[in-house]
Amino acid sequence: MNRREFLGASALTISSAYYMGIVAGPVFAESEKTNSVKNAKVTYFDARPGARSRDIGFDSDGMVWYCGQADGTLTRLDPDNGELHPVSLGENAAPHGVVLGPDNAMWVTEGGQNAIARVDPATDAVTLIPLPAEFADANLNTGIFDHDGIYWFTGQNGVYGRVDPVTQEIEVWPSPQGPGPYGITVTPQGDVWYASLAGSHIANIDRTNGRARIVTPPTKEQGARRVWSNSEGKLWVSEWLSGQVSEYDPKADTWRAWRLPGNDPLPYSVYVDENDKVWLTDFDADAIVHFDPDTEEFTSFPSNKADADVRQMAGRKGEAWGGESGTDRIVRIQFDETETTPS
Repeated sequence: MNRREFLGASALTISSAYYMGIVAGPVFAESEKTNSVKNAKVTYFDARPGARSRDIGFDSDGMVWYCGQADGTLTRLDPDNGELHPVSLGENAAPHGVVLGPDNAMWVTEGGQNAIARVDPATDAVTLIPLPAEFADANLNTGIFDHDGIYWFTGQNGVYGRVDPVTQEIEVWPSPQGPGPYGITVTPQGDVWYASLAGSHIANIDRTNGRARIVTPPTKEQGARRVWSNSEGKLWVSEWLSGQVSEYDPKADTWRAWRLPGNDPLPYSVYVDENDKVWLTDFDADAIVHFDPDTEEFTSFPSNKADADVRQMAGRKGEAWGGESGTDRIVRIQFDETETTPS
């Protein structure tokens, strides 16, 4: 047994409070856990075999869409019955991130074709908006819509850009410190920020001229990978290399940080739910981790399989979702209000 297999087995042993049950058929398994996250229930949905299921988005009809980075599809999952409906994005497609647009279409960072893809959920029609030739092989990562309905995206090889969904005009800029742009978010105030993994910083994009202003966390070489805003505009950052989750208050220009539990945590993604509670994924522990900023308490939800590798997380009221890219599954955690949630 290697170190990663040992850690996975240890996590499952520690989490003996789980009750595991298999629902009839190959669709999903469920478990329950009682802790600081009230009445949490974990459900696993099968994705397409070999899909390398990763980033998650939701359409206006309540369906879940995930990127199949290995099979070149954007696939719709019906959470009521586990049914899958794949949409091919084209030859050599390798989608990374997906988000619902103001036009009710799903917008995808399509790294395999170096393009932004628009998928119409009603017709499965795919429209590709290629990046300019001078930005070939951008290694497209994640996208988000701002409050004006403009789509902003990142590319790990040192780019970020925007698309007007009405005109489909695309603009792309080189990032100020080269490779690294990864996660991206928009605050309630309308500010767009991205995290740079290779650059170990976050950056605020001026939406009028596209310039990026770098803000560097106090922990050096922390590997800021993903970023998500809470309801107040404070930014939560998953620090891949430091093992921390950090909070940045742009208004006060202050930082706070907490190390995840375990000997060698690897925080990949971060998502902030409607209660301003924080969800992370820890690659080292094969777990989704809930963090309550009010009590500073972590609660881990280890996967029931090793090498789960949950990538980007997303959510909606009472639910946190992620794609287990290592097991070809989608995971959902349903929860009630936490103990410290205001009424």
